Amino acid sequence: MTSSPQKQQFDSEGFDLDAIVDAALDGGEGVVYELGGGITTTYTASSSKKAKEDGSAVPVIAVAVAPPHPTDESERLKELGNIDFKRGNHLDAYDYYTEAIEACPCGEGYGPTGKELLAMQEEYEEARKEGMMEKERQRREMERAKRIEKEEERRTKREFGNDDGDDKKKETEKDDDKHDDNDLQQKEEIDEPFIPPRHLYGPKLAIYYSNRGATLLHLGRFGECVTDCSIAILYNPTYAKAYMRRSTAYEQIEKIDLSLADAKMAYQIEPSNMVARKSVERLTKLEAERMEKLKVETMEKLKGLGNSLLSNFGLSLDNFNAVQDPKTGGYSISFNQNKRSE
Repeated sequence: MTSSPQKQQFDSEGFDLDAIVDAALDGGEGVVYELGGGITTTYTASSSKKAKEDGSAVPVIAVAVAPPHPTDESERLKELGNIDFKRGNHLDAYDYYTEAIEACPCGEGYGPTGKELLAMQEEYEEARKEGMMEKERQRREMERAKRIEKEEERRTKREFGNDDGDDKKKETEKDDDKHDDNDLQQKEEIDEPFIPPRHLYGPKLAIYYSNRGATLLHLGRFGECVTDCSIAILYNPTYAKAYMRRSTAYEQIEKIDLSLADAKMAYQIEPSNMVARKSVERLTKLEAERMEKLKVETMEKLKGLGNSLLSNFGLSLDNFNAVQDPKTGGYSISFNQNKRSE
């Protein structure tokens, strides 16, 4: 009663399923099954008119439909956000990207949310600062202990001679070497960067957050853009676009040093990225200008402080001339008593 199955593969997008059914059934009855891989046609007895007349088999159509992926809804919302972003509807795009983020699975078995990642990083940074402060406290205590020990050695030598001085010196040198090794190990532990836990769909979440960051740039909400791009980078530390968008936001809030650091990172990740390369060149010049301006402002403040102190003696910094030696780079200071502070 049945004949060999005939299987037809198809792309569901834009596919006319009704035409397939009509052609296969030729006016008969059939059932569509969701199986794996494509369209499978089988022939079986039917109560259709044609089957009753000549006993021929009627095809049953089985259509493959892949099970939904956990990020399908997030991807759909992201695409809607992309459409609105290209149209300049940045508020609507922001909403779609937000919904894409919320629709993406997080939690047990997947990974932390963006807010949880930021909290983890902040906690780590606080612990690192406390570790650095504790390290500095221990260093000062060790230096104080060394000074006391050396004073004790000198006192012992004065009172009892130099019999055991060499042995004590060797012991002290060994202790110093041990302290140096411990200091180096602690420094490496303190300087270790925060490594975020992995998220199953981290690269996709990085795109959603970075895209929302792009809308925030256009909306002038630069601080929020920095936050979203920072989350994107935590989800995907090699995502150059997120670094570039955060770099732009940092520049807008006049944090040129951080902006330059992000542009350099993006260029390091993508050496062929000409936009990143040009940003590095431009921001390097801006940072040099900023540092020069800061240096001038600092010198002016110091000069004002110096003049306020010297004015008590009827003098000012104008009484002192600093001349740099072109060979050595050092300065020689000369005093001109004829100049008086105003």
